[in-house]
Amino acid sequence: MIIYQNGEFLFSEVKVANTFWKRFKGLMFKKNMSPNEALLLKNCSCIHTCFMRFPIDVVYLDNDFKVLKTESVKPWRIGSFVKGAKHIIEIKKGEAEKFQLGYPIHLGTAERKG
Repeated sequence: MIIYQNGEFLFSEVKVANTFWKRFKGLMFKKNMSPNEALLLKNCSCIHTCFMRFPIDVVYLDNDFKVLKTESVKPWRIGSFVKGAKHIIEIKKGEAEKFQLGYPIHLGTAERKG
């Protein structure tokens, strides 16, 4: 799965956490993330970084996947409570600058040529 916004490609290695246990585990115990990697937490409005080894950027989305807020969160912290947030994207620290506030993101499938 890929993420793009305003016609611009953002991330190519997107995993979706759409169950309670997948959302709970999130990125815990992972050693690092690549710049193209993202974790979409569906139906999730708040995150924690307990048991994480690195800081992350967090993107808060509304029900229509519009970007409400971005922030960086260090390990062993709780993310912000953002009014209207329904989904969250976790990405490598420094990558949130790719997103434009107030605009929706879009999900698609990666087509490989070969």
